[in-house]
Amino acid sequence: MRERVDRSSLVWDAGARVRPPSPGAATEGRDTMLFSFEGKTPRIAATAWIGPGSFVIGDVVIGERSTVWPGAVIRADFAPIRIGDDVHIEDNVVLHSGGGLTLGNNITIGHSAVVHGKTIGNWVLLGNNCTVLDDAVVEDLCIIGANALVSPRETVPTGSLMLGVPGVATPARPDQLERRRAAQQSGATRTDGYYANAMRYRAAGIEERQLWTPIPGAVGELPPGWAPRAG
Repeated sequence: MRERVDRSSLVWDAGARVRPPSPGAATEGRDTMLFSFEGKTPRIAATAWIGPGSFVIGDVVIGERSTVWPGAVIRADFAPIRIGDDVHIEDNVVLHSGGGLTLGNNITIGHSAVVHGKTIGNWVLLGNNCTVLDDAVVEDLCIIGANALVSPRETVPTGSLMLGVPGVATPARPDQLERRRAAQQSGATRTDGYYANAMRYRAAGIEERQLWTPIPGAVGELPPGWAPRAG
C-alpha cells in the first residue's frame, strides 16, 4: 500500500522522489498523486506543471510546457495515454485510455471534459463539459463546443466546429482556421496564458512534483531525447 509521506523533506515513496516545497510555501492540501501501475510509470517533461489535487496513473507521457490543473484525472491503466507539448488540461477533466489515447500539441481541454477518444489532433479546443467517446478522432484545428458529444468511432474533420448532443460538425473558413491556430499556439507565450499562470503557481510553491526515476521492470521508454528528471 502506498504510504502518505512527509512533504516537508525529500523522501522516497513507491519509487517516486518528492521535491521539497519552496521555502515558506504552505503544504496543506497539496495532494497530487503520480502512480506507477503494473510496472508502467508516468513520464513527465521537466517543463510541465502538475497541479495539486490531480491524479496521473500508469503509462502516461506528458510533453513540454503542458499543464494539468487541480482535480484532473489521467488514468492509463488499460492502454497508454500520450500527451504532446503545450497541452492544457483544466480542472476536473478526465482522460481515460480504454483503447489508447493520443493528444497532439497546442490543445486546450476545458473544465470537466471527459475524453475516451482515440486521437485528438493539433490546435484543438475541447469546450467545458464536452464528451469525446471511445475510438473517436478529433482532427486538427477543431473546436468541440461546451457540452457537445462526439459519438463513439466518429471522426470530426479538420477545422470543424462541433456543437450539440449528438454533435453536428460545421466546416470552418480558411481565415478561421488560421485564427484558431494562432490562438492555440499563443497559450504557450502569452503573459496571461495557461503556462504563464502555471509558472506563477510554481513560483509560489503550489504543485506536487514527484520526480519519477526508472523502476526495475517498468514497461516503455521515454520519447527520443528525453531523460528522467534529476532531483
